[in-house]
Amino acid sequence: MMSTAMKIPATISSHIKFGNFSGFNKTNANFRKVNKSSLSVSAIISVENVNKSSIIPKNLSIPVMVNSCMGKMGKSVIEAAANAGLHIVPVSFGTAEESGQTVEIGGKEIQVRSQSEREDILASTYEEYPNLIVVDYTVPTAVNDNVDLYCKIGVPFVIGTTGGDRERMYKTVEDSNTYAVISPQMGKQVVAFLAAMEIMAEQFPGAFSGYSLQVMESHQSNKKDASGTAKAVISCFQKLGVNFDMDQIQLVRDPQQQVEMVGVPEEHLSGHAFHLYHLTSPDQTVSFEFQHNVCGRSIYAEGTVDAVLFLAKKVQSKADKRIYNMIDVLREGNMR
Repeated sequence: MMSTAMKIPATISSHIKFGNFSGFNKTNANFRKVNKSSLSVSAIISVENVNKSSIIPKNLSIPVMVNSCMGKMGKSVIEAAANAGLHIVPVSFGTAEESGQTVEIGGKEIQVRSQSEREDILASTYEEYPNLIVVDYTVPTAVNDNVDLYCKIGVPFVIGTTGGDRERMYKTVEDSNTYAVISPQMGKQVVAFLAAMEIMAEQFPGAFSGYSLQVMESHQSNKKDASGTAKAVISCFQKLGVNFDMDQIQLVRDPQQQVEMVGVPEEHLSGHAFHLYHLTSPDQTVSFEFQHNVCGRSIYAEGTVDAVLFLAKKVQSKADKRIYNMIDVLREGNMR
């Protein structure tokens, strides 16, 4: 019998049963012991908006245009960018219903313009702010047309919008030679975890052959599909020898279950990402758990600001490479 205690520099959760899964309730413990040859790595990333302006040089004034500023992610990015000392351009593209409105976010007034005006507006804005970086958190149905426009104008952009035709997107950017950071996952710590999983899968293929896998993920109720992050992690486990189909992912979207069984704080029901991956050996004597729980959207907003700072540096240095992702941002090592 082996008892393993692993110290994790984050809030750790105490164990409860959730169906056939191991679920967690938040406690103040810094570690927990797992008996019966069971190793568990679990951490809750509870993120709030943090004013990091003191970390940023006072003379830093990169102009940032955030499209879909009235969306939840758009608002979070604007607040994080303003706190970081970036210059928020007072214009944004929105839906036809939002067009003409002026909204105040993070102490900045922003005028929302319609999609029909976007080419002229973007061209004139880029002329006024030649160091402009555009941030896109719109919708999958609009993302390719938006990228077409950014590349036509030649404005560098950071895109966290998921979906769309990614192959077409990359080809458009390559053909236009436009600087861009493209990543459906902007949470730096989550990206680092994914990178570690990919390294493990590449260097130790088949290490978990014969193990069974259970996956539970909980997101806000309006997210109907399975998480792209969960799929990426599962892909790594498959390379490690685990037999698992994506349709076996257990999606939790009912708010009552999220609070009572998963342990999601009620104030974060509208924006959270709780993932649990449970591996069990063929003889049921060894188990591994990997868990990452995110409350709120600040982790993604802060990662987006780091991507903006990274891209501005690449543009300024006239880097040969033009298309980047969040792994590139992490490797740069200059995050706040």
